[in-house]
Amino acid sequence: MNRPSTDRRDVVLLGSTGSIGTQALDVIRRNRDRFSVSGLAAGGADVHTLAAQAAEFDVEVVALADPAREQALREALATLGISPKVLVGPDAATEAAGRPTDVVLNGMTGSIGLRPTLAALEAGSTLALANKESLIAGGALVTAAAGPGQIVPVDSEHSALAQCLRGGRVEEVSRLILTASGGPFRGRTRSELLEVSPAQALAHPTWTMGPVVTTNSATLVNKGLELIEAHLLFDLPFDQIDVVVHPQSVIHSMVEFVDGSTLAQVSPPDMRLPIALGLAWPDRVPGATPPSVWTSAVTWTFFPLDAEAFPAVALARRAGEAGGTAPAVYNAANEECVAAFLGSRLPFLAIVDTVAAVLEEYLSGSPGNPRTVEDVLVAEGWARTRARELTGGVA
Repeated sequence: MNRPSTDRRDVVLLGSTGSIGTQALDVIRRNRDRFSVSGLAAGGADVHTLAAQAAEFDVEVVALADPAREQALREALATLGISPKVLVGPDAATEAAGRPTDVVLNGMTGSIGLRPTLAALEAGSTLALANKESLIAGGALVTAAAGPGQIVPVDSEHSALAQCLRGGRVEEVSRLILTASGGPFRGRTRSELLEVSPAQALAHPTWTMGPVVTTNSATLVNKGLELIEAHLLFDLPFDQIDVVVHPQSVIHSMVEFVDGSTLAQVSPPDMRLPIALGLAWPDRVPGATPPSVWTSAVTWTFFPLDAEAFPAVALARRAGEAGGTAPAVYNAANEECVAAFLGSRLPFLAIVDTVAAVLEEYLSGSPGNPRTVEDVLVAEGWARTRARELTGGVA
């Protein structure tokens, strides 16, 4: 791992204008003595915010995915009187991730984060991973590229598991228990989900996230992805990983040990805590988020997952147990179906139903184990095309 002689860590931040990215910069802003930022990467939807971030943190490199936004970015940078190196194009984030640095925080959305994830690992940087899709799509490609402890999870659930696992040896672990808020439709039956609109799906009761992740939380696809992620991160079989619904989102996940003891990680639902841990791991950042209040009465509740209304978790378990490129197909098909739903071309329940149809068709063939990124991309490409065909999009 690249480590400076002092405790101050340099960060390259991918997805800097998104939800994770802006919260990460808030953590860094309040801890300038511990972190600096040398590189930022974003898609290009908000070049003025990207330029302002580059100026505030005096970065060396700015990576922009959309070439059509290059001129606008350069003009915004010039207006602010700064001239960092500008990388442009679909490989810009990958190039930024491969730069020498201490920590790469991958806050991108979707499996487009796979190449940057691999670039960060190959460069020897610590990878603070919020882009779960890159791990799920890449599978063994990512885990094989990572050294011991090189990937630090930033998802609140997996950060919680990593913290709880400090309380015992691997051989003492009985189960990992992922908690789920249940999303905006917790408690509804399948028939009550027939008329769900995009606006309703995007109204998450606990977390503020981007549209794709928020929709995934409404379908519980996000929890299915996290199930696969937990398997890959902690190397436990799927029959030792469970999901329970916890609406308050205060217990972020739990680890049950063989003696019947369960350790839970508790904190308010604020992503700045797992982000700060991802940047500073294994150290904690004082004041990353306000602590829980223990002087007032409070009730925490737990419910079993309704697999009939929300079949996405069971479907993810099937994809994960099949292994190989099946998780990549699950994720890619879902991304296409979410786009169709948000574009009002697909009913809410048809998101997971269509993903299931694509996955079953794929598994009926001869899915293999990916040896290269291209193998993953071929499987994803097939899944995206098939999902678009089934949702009435352009194949």
